[in-house]
Amino acid sequence: MISSIAFAAVEDKETFQKRFSYWRSWLRLGAKEDISALGDGAAWIWNIVREVFGTIKECLDVYHGLEHVSDTGKVLYGDGTAEFKKWYAEATLEFVESGFTMIEKRLDRLEQEERSDKEKESVRLLRGYPENNRERLSYCKRLAEGRAIGSGQIEGACKHLIGKRLKQTWSEWKEDRLDQRAIFCSLRCSSQWEKYWKQAK
Repeated sequence: MISSIAFAAVEDKETFQKRFSYWRSWLRLGAKEDISALGDGAAWIWNIVREVFGTIKECLDVYHGLEHVSDTGKVLYGDGTAEFKKWYAEATLEFVESGFTMIEKRLDRLEQEERSDKEKESVRLLRGYPENNRERLSYCKRLAEGRAIGSGQIEGACKHLIGKRLKQTWSEWKEDRLDQRAIFCSLRCSSQWEKYWKQAK
């Protein structure tokens, strides 16, 4: 039987790491198995993943990466312009197809052009983000393996399954009750839903 676990809580990263480690042990997952992790680029996420699982496959959420590409395009060409749309479409294909390799060449060309200080700074920032995540950009390979390259499904569940319930009109929550409700809602995204109700009876 394949188990899936979802959990949610308002807590610091140390407490989250303990919870994360508990479920790793419960699922009997080890670093030698075929495990991968999606993250938005925050260093603390990768640190926890390595602490709990060891060295595994890591993937930068493609949508977070493309947000940086989009932000730079808006600075260079203006939001919504034909030049921006063309640049963003081309850069998106390059980013998904080759990770940092083709984006790096695109940025090299931009740095040879006459640009304002604001534009130069935007190009510099865009270079730093994917370069720091160079080993986490194997999107084509992951897609070929049938793996996700974005965390949209998870974030969508947080928004619609948990957030929608917690943010109803006139809703007010104390933190301990908020955690209980979030955990209960997250059970709907796991394989523990039926087991929970059997034990609750």
